[in-house]
Amino acid sequence: MSKPRVVLDTNLLISASLRRNSVPRQVFDLAFRHGEVLTSTDTLAELKEVLTRKKFDRYVSEDKRLRFLANFLHLSTPIRITKPVVACRDPKDDKFLALAVSGGAEYLVSSDMDLLTLHPFHGVSIVTPTDFLNAFAESSG
Repeated sequence: MSKPRVVLDTNLLISASLRRNSVPRQVFDLAFRHGEVLTSTDTLAELKEVLTRKKFDRYVSEDKRLRFLANFLHLSTPIRITKPVVACRDPKDDKFLALAVSGGAEYLVSSDMDLLTLHPFHGVSIVTPTDFLNAFAESSG
C-alpha cells in the first residue's frame, strides 16, 4: 500500500519547528513517518523566509530553525507545479492548493480558515492538524 501524500502549510511547519511537543509537531512527525510530505519551490521559499525572521530568535535559535529546514528539505518530496490554482480568498495560499493538486496529495493540513473552507478541493482533504491526527488514528486502529 502506498503512503498518503501530504502537504503541510507554513504556519504548521513553523509551529512544529518552535514547539517540540505541540500538535503541529505530532502532525509533522506522523506525516513523515507514515506519509510522503510534498513541497514546491514556492512553498519552500515561503518557509525559508518565515523561518529566518528574527522574531523567532527568542523561542528557538536561528541555527536550530535552519537545521529544521535542512531536515525538511532532505525528507520531503519536491513537486513541479503542473496545475496552477487561483481559488483561495488569500492568494498567498494558492501555492499550497497547487502543490496538493499537482502532487496528487490526499491531505492538505492547515489551521487557516481560508484553506479549510475549500474542503474538499479537487480530491484533496483539507483538514486541521487535529483532524489529520484523528484520521491516522482511525486508519491504524
